[in-house]
Amino acid sequence: MNRRRFIGWMGSGIAAGSVAPALSMASAQMPAGGGRQRPNFLFIICDDLMFRTIHALNNPEVHTPNIDRLVASGYTFTHCFHQGSWSGAVCLPSRTMLNSGLTAFHAEAGIDHVPTWGQALGNAGYDTYICGKWHLDPTVLQRSFKEMGPIGPGMLPSTPINGAAYDRPRPGDTWQPWDESLKGHWIHTGLWVNANPDRIEHSAEMYTNCFIDHLLNKAAKRDAPFFMYLGFNSPHDPRQAPREFVDLYPQDKIEVPPNFLPEHPFDQGDDKIRDELLAPFPRTPADVQLQRREYYALITYTDHQIGRVLDALQRSGKAANTYVILTADHGLAVGEHGLMGKQNMYECSTRMPLIVSGPGIPAGRRSDQLVYQHNLYATTCDLAGVPVPETVEFPSIAALLRGQDHPVYDAVFSYYKNFQRMARTRTHKIIVYPQIQRVQVFNIEDDPWEMHDLSADPSAAGLRGELMRRLKEFQAQLGDKLDLEHPSAAKDVAMESSSEKEQWT
Repeated sequence: MNRRRFIGWMGSGIAAGSVAPALSMASAQMPAGGGRQRPNFLFIICDDLMFRTIHALNNPEVHTPNIDRLVASGYTFTHCFHQGSWSGAVCLPSRTMLNSGLTAFHAEAGIDHVPTWGQALGNAGYDTYICGKWHLDPTVLQRSFKEMGPIGPGMLPSTPINGAAYDRPRPGDTWQPWDESLKGHWIHTGLWVNANPDRIEHSAEMYTNCFIDHLLNKAAKRDAPFFMYLGFNSPHDPRQAPREFVDLYPQDKIEVPPNFLPEHPFDQGDDKIRDELLAPFPRTPADVQLQRREYYALITYTDHQIGRVLDALQRSGKAANTYVILTADHGLAVGEHGLMGKQNMYECSTRMPLIVSGPGIPAGRRSDQLVYQHNLYATTCDLAGVPVPETVEFPSIAALLRGQDHPVYDAVFSYYKNFQRMARTRTHKIIVYPQIQRVQVFNIEDDPWEMHDLSADPSAAGLRGELMRRLKEFQAQLGDKLDLEHPSAAKDVAMESSSEKEQWT
């Protein structure tokens, strides 16, 4: 890739050649269990893909035939979470934890001192390649991957910025997701790759073209194992897709989620952040149907590209020894609870799909064990027989993939700035809003849409106390300094205004 274009898109002024030196790793070794060839890893990460959007798992309304192929051939973790965010751009912290292996508050402090995921595999002899959205620092990118295709920014804004793509539907709005003149996902490929400068492609198509080219013409012809990382900007807004995909979803036929509200009942901390401005206030069922129509269409279009990658893997001759991993950085509300974004601790936003298919993986297996998406770093090292760097704090979940069903976690934690804290067990959840001294308690097992807050129920007082105790345990373990009862005593990142970068990433 042209270095000047890469630097321009990443928004950094680093000089050519200023690549951070590789952090040392233990020497490469063959996987345990004999001298078999090390496996390959083909990793696909989507942006804003909610867990409740997979046809084969939980949503017959959405067309995802290729993700369904992975569900049928692989192992699905139905309860995969991210550990939180110090930023309105939740994807950035989630990807920082994924690529560093550090837990949330350690990752927030910086990852320059740790070997990254790609770096660990690369130092162990893997050919490493990335294409698509990265969203972390360019110097971290350069030491993480040996080769790269076009690298996208955190978000691809439609034109005009802050314009017609927002506050929809509304009278006079003419923005359409298939209009290639509106930029966003519709990009002039000549600005990214050596192609016809007048050709317009969708970002998902362009990334997939470059990814497949590398897979078939480079990775498949080499003896070294590969770690290939494909980062889609989709289905993040602007939710643009070709018209034939949008037409799959007539607006008046889209189901409105049962936990729909015209507005969230209180300010959860960032009630007017960019994501929330996509639809008018108060929300209506028709608003949600429009947003979900375009969201589902972009999911289906991304699924089409995923199918192209899976087909190319079969043609490469490498499929039998390749783990395919599909996940997302977080979920999205898209009309649940009166919200549109992911800056909340509800299931729609803290959960994401996680599917692993490959050698030795039982086909069609599903697990409801609690895991984090950030467990993938250690897991791939485990599957490859590569030493896990001592800095990695999220443990491997390879034992679950191998058929063991012993829980890795009895509960998970997540947070959003200093606005929200969450602890979730297999059956219950507590969300604390320290700035307004408000608490929610949900029985997730009986109330999966989180519609019945039990926090004021006298019969749930013991449950509330136990969940609060578990939440504070998490805070102590993870280094969370926020005092839930006296939040102003800690540095108040919640009160910092969102930067322009955060608004648009």
